[in-house]
Amino acid sequence: MSVDTLLFECIGMKNEGKFPIENTGRGQDISPEFIINNLSSDAKTLAIILEDIKHPLFKNFTHWLIWNIPATKKIDKAIPGGKIVSSLGNARQGFGYGWCKYAGPKPPKGQQHLYRFTIYALDSEIDLPFPPTKRNFIKRAKGHILQLGTVVGKFE
Repeated sequence: MSVDTLLFECIGMKNEGKFPIENTGRGQDISPEFIINNLSSDAKTLAIILEDIKHPLFKNFTHWLIWNIPATKKIDKAIPGGKIVSSLGNARQGFGYGWCKYAGPKPPKGQQHLYRFTIYALDSEIDLPFPPTKRNFIKRAKGHILQLGTVVGKFE
């Protein structure tokens, strides 16, 4: 199965731009709003992963994992924490930064890290075994990913 490119906007941040302070651990630490520009009509669910791609100890350190978001062209900001997000059609949040919630950038003072949002458009819901990690998500999503897109941001 070929995977098409998913185009999306992370409101308040351009690709390769700086993270808005409200979306970081030094601000309100809330998830940003996303606008999906070319969502496939075959998509049933969306998933989002936020990773620190310049972490000095852990390659692509996971900050946030959320999946089984009903396919939509807009995902509101400030998604609440919890394993199940009822306001998002019972979407699931897995372990990222040790929590089942959004955990924005917060590198050590004076260090700039790069962070990547990846949004997946899938043809089905995904059941994850415990623990609900990025690795388990990728393994289970294989063969169900219709589209994939990324936006990279900086923060220090």
